[in-house]
Amino acid sequence: MKQSPLIKPWMAGEFIGTLLLVFFGCGSVAAAVTTGSATGVFQVALVWGLGVATAVYLTGSLSGAHLNPAVSLALAVWSDFPKSRLLPYMLLQLAGAFSAAALLYLIFGPAIHVYEQTHGILRGAPGSEASAMVFGEYFPNPGGHALADTPQILPHANAFATEFIATGILVLVILGSTDSCNNSRPQILTALIIGLTVTMLIILFGPLTMACLNPARDLGPRLFSAWAGWGSIPFTANGWGWLTVYIIAPLLGGLAGGGLYRLVLAPGYAGARS
Repeated sequence: MKQSPLIKPWMAGEFIGTLLLVFFGCGSVAAAVTTGSATGVFQVALVWGLGVATAVYLTGSLSGAHLNPAVSLALAVWSDFPKSRLLPYMLLQLAGAFSAAALLYLIFGPAIHVYEQTHGILRGAPGSEASAMVFGEYFPNPGGHALADTPQILPHANAFATEFIATGILVLVILGSTDSCNNSRPQILTALIIGLTVTMLIILFGPLTMACLNPARDLGPRLFSAWAGWGSIPFTANGWGWLTVYIIAPLLGGLAGGGLYRLVLAPGYAGARS
């Protein structure tokens, strides 16, 4: 009798896909902050989008390329994705994101240290979110500076709404563009359309919340940064924002986007095919 592999394809898909997504995305942030090689939000957003597209193309046939707890939750509630796999998918996504942060630290660690020395940043002290933003996300976007020195243009409630709406749009696009009943779906270009949607959302909302859209993308690197010397800063700089804005809001936004797809778009697609 043929034994099933210890590491199933969907496990490899979610872990590796999320690792690549975060590696390319957070890598673009690391390069922008520490070297100035990426100037402006557009270049960072473009790398994020292309990273998403690459990860989806690579792992879509293995796991469906959720690569995001908000997507997995929406599919578990609004689609036929097995609920028994929801927690394993989320844990694999978190592990992939954490591993990507570790790899990036191996590469950019010295550059981050020099950046901190140059700008008088004491890692783990108030204000060190200026360098911790390479990994986790903060609002408003610190832009390589301490939040205390950043114009406070975004109250907590607005940050929550931003992540809720942006993630809802992303999940709506993902489900709508992959629906087999949608005659205008992009098919072979699906991954690229999803990646471009991420790019557009980051261009719009990156200056505000850094455009998380993905709880694993934020929490995995955030946990790594706490371990790598930033201590409590990743979990105190925005108060409870790390939980409300970057975990709860995307999960609820994904559910809302999935509900809009299921209740409005899906019946329309099915009706157009009949």
